Amino acid sequence: MLSVIYYVFLTVLCTTVLILSAVALVVCMPFDRGRRVVHELSRGMTYIFFLIPPFWRFTVRGRANVNKHKKYVIVMNHSAMIDIPSLYLLPLNFRWVSKREVFKIPFFGQFLSLHGDIPIDRGHATAALDQMITKGRIWLDRGVSIAVFPEGTRSKDGQIHRFKAGAFTLAKACEVEILPVVLDGTQTLIGKNRLFNWRNRITVRALPPVPVERVREAEVHELMEETHRRMCEALEEIRNNR
Repeated sequence: MLSVIYYVFLTVLCTTVLILSAVALVVCMPFDRGRRVVHELSRGMTYIFFLIPPFWRFTVRGRANVNKHKKYVIVMNHSAMIDIPSLYLLPLNFRWVSKREVFKIPFFGQFLSLHGDIPIDRGHATAALDQMITKGRIWLDRGVSIAVFPEGTRSKDGQIHRFKAGAFTLAKACEVEILPVVLDGTQTLIGKNRLFNWRNRITVRALPPVPVERVREAEVHELMEETHRRMCEALEEIRNNR
């Protein structure tokens, strides 16, 4: 029953923030090309979502590795929908790269459109990469980071699986730092019965970025392998220290 009540509350909250975001986009667009106001509204909604349940715990580690005045290609592991709001716990303005089908989901799709997130045709790899680089460059030129799930889909076992090249190709093409972010606990917040786990704990850990110099000199496959290894090691460390 408590989960049903919270779902109703979240529906009202999302509807309110969606309306405010639409208004903010129209009003602020002439002087806010990075859509920071719209982003901050979603960020505020995320904090409300995580802070109201009294026994939910979330920990953000590695804040010193994040410079809110910089732009990054953010790569993170993916095992649940809760991964998406979890990234808003970091003080960055970013756009998501997501498969085009997600933009058709009620509420969620409208939020993505208002944010200016990047839809790609995942079934056509070459076209998807071109879309990511073309539209990603536009936002990066505005000082906005790009967030990508490099596995390309959700992990069913909670482990970090093989990366795809898109995010690393984008970083190399635009010569920006890569910021690895590791998430743990997102997959247990909502059970298979769609009910909330009211004693859940989420960890968000930002690792040291891959510097621009390394992005320039390394091959894409090297960047993928190095980042994958670092993220796997960080995830294991988080779980061993619970």
